[in-house]
Amino acid sequence: MNRKGPAILAAVATVATVALTVACSSSSAGAAPKGSPTTSGTVTVLAAASLTEAFNTLAKQFEAAHPGVTVKLSYGASSALALQITQGAPADVFASASAKNMKQVTDAKLAGSPTNFVKNVMEIAVPPSNPAHVTSVADLAKSGVKLALCQPQVPCGSTAEKVFANARITVKPVTLEADVKSTLAKVESNEVDAGVVYVTDVRSAGAKVTGITIPADVNASTEYPIAALTKAPNPTAAKAFVDYVLSSAGQQVLAGDGFEQP
Repeated sequence: MNRKGPAILAAVATVATVALTVACSSSSAGAAPKGSPTTSGTVTVLAAASLTEAFNTLAKQFEAAHPGVTVKLSYGASSALALQITQGAPADVFASASAKNMKQVTDAKLAGSPTNFVKNVMEIAVPPSNPAHVTSVADLAKSGVKLALCQPQVPCGSTAEKVFANARITVKPVTLEADVKSTLAKVESNEVDAGVVYVTDVRSAGAKVTGITIPADVNASTEYPIAALTKAPNPTAAKAFVDYVLSSAGQQVLAGDGFEQP
């Protein structure tokens, strides 16, 4: 009787089992866990104009941390961005400079639960030469001082109005701009004597303007909420971007640009 046949068959079976086990292990190691979404594609972020410098940095860091993802940023007045969203503009994330504008979006059931991620306070910006010799909030009410403000429906405009109410003064701006960057640009180009913008914008302008601090008992602030949109074309990347902004790495960038904790 030939005893080699069964022995050979047993050896072949053992080799096949080992090969199958190795193959399965290799496949599992190289694949994402079942049900785990991958982050890829484009994530479109609509953000308040005052977030420009910080979000430009955050977008680069996020892309570096998530190869295959491209962040498309669109900046503007929060009121205008909220209107775009409610009118159907495709986007993944909304970062507003005002709870009021975020509420327009959540009331329309177009965003999930927002999270306040930073706070900003107001500051007076003047040209480096300070032609009107502005040194305080009260000086903004003086006759002849050319003042630039954001439009009242824009967060930087409505927050500036709170400052004037706190200081009990009435001002007469020569121009009302669409957003904080446009207001700042009027100061940078010496078209006005002063503008009321955010602390972060004065910092980002560098030597182009001089900042005049508004006392805490007169100053006003606004909190910034962020949320992924319910009709986001890329919900996985939207959630990942929001999480990154809220992370310690994201908060470090924002703090470095002068934003405060909410």
